Amino acid sequence: MWLATVLHPPVVPVPLFLTSDPCAKVFHKPQTFRFGFPLLSLKLKVSATKKQLQTRRPDKEDPPNQEQGNDQSSDVGWLPSFPHVLVASMSNFLFGYHIGVMNGPIVSIARELGFEGDPILEGLVVSIFIAGAFIGSISCGSLVDKLGCRRTFQLDTIPLILGAIVSAQANSLNEILLGRFLVGLGIGVNTVLVPIYISEVAPTKYRGSLGTLSQIGTCLGIILSLCLGVLAEHDPHWWRTMFYIASGPGFILALGMQFTVESPRWLCRVGNIKDAETIIRNLWGDSEVDRAIEEFQSIIKNDGTDVNSRWLELLEEPHSRVAFIGGSLFVLQQFAGINGVLYFSSLTFQDVGIASGALASLFVGLTNFAGALCASYFMDSQGRKRLLIGSYLGMVRVNLILKLSYFSKWYQYYECLCFI
Repeated sequence: MWLATVLHPPVVPVPLFLTSDPCAKVFHKPQTFRFGFPLLSLKLKVSATKKQLQTRRPDKEDPPNQEQGNDQSSDVGWLPSFPHVLVASMSNFLFGYHIGVMNGPIVSIARELGFEGDPILEGLVVSIFIAGAFIGSISCGSLVDKLGCRRTFQLDTIPLILGAIVSAQANSLNEILLGRFLVGLGIGVNTVLVPIYISEVAPTKYRGSLGTLSQIGTCLGIILSLCLGVLAEHDPHWWRTMFYIASGPGFILALGMQFTVESPRWLCRVGNIKDAETIIRNLWGDSEVDRAIEEFQSIIKNDGTDVNSRWLELLEEPHSRVAFIGGSLFVLQQFAGINGVLYFSSLTFQDVGIASGALASLFVGLTNFAGALCASYFMDSQGRKRLLIGSYLGMVRVNLILKLSYFSKWYQYYECLCFI
């Protein structure tokens, strides 16, 4: 049997005495051929067989690859949701614009309206904007539940447009305060509404990347206002034009939301399941319809069972840790000083000897925009936690450098660099 296996065909019949008795001595002689050519031919045959198996193996794996291709074809991608997210991000563009609109021309405004040299009133004109945003953010939830996201966006443009026009035509301190407060009301609603709308319209796979469009919109608004603020150094009345410009994006937002889709979760909540399914099918794909509707209905059902819940339950387990970490992130981020930088960086740069504080502030806005682009790129690949830890550690290092540089003769240059 051994000789029949090794020799090439045609095979000569093997004598019976070679195979009948395994213990015969004559059977052990042919074992010397194991180190000769016959073994080589056996190896060649085995290797050829392996190559044939390897060439045939992809044919067997073709069906899974075709199924995988079908799964990928069912993914409609981020493009169908992008126009709706982009229009909603116009609200954050307005938010960023109103953050930086007072940065450059604050001195001209104070001089023309009669409170120049009073830091308390200058700070009040800026901070009344945040006070209005606080009140607007509280009222956002009830408006969305009653009107839906689209109508809330459109209704919210009224204080945004009206506040910008009142600020542009202000001739006294009270009028500028009223205009800034109205703008703050609209911005407060948008800061809560935009993340909700994006999370309910964007596909789950691309929710992180599309969500960063809101921050990118804020950065672009800051950059535009800081660019226009450079002109305020040469024209003392330019600040009125800047506020008139702020009313333009409000009209664009009101018109653009007329062509966007409603939140499918809100449609499920009011019982309009058919429209919700159509929106999900167009934006997410056919394979996501049943799962998304089931998830929305489950959330709505749980919301109905939590009618008797209390705010103090956030301080109890298992919610206390999550509430503490999430709230601390927001609070510590604000206390890091970014608001002071964006509101008063022009005055700070002028105090340290920079000739054009508004132009130097523009580099702060560009750096902020670069950070938002990095977050958009790494959000889904690196994860939120790693980005948060890295950004906070960077802020700690910069603040330490800023503090230690106070004792250096190059203090003003270190301060400018750390601000940027």
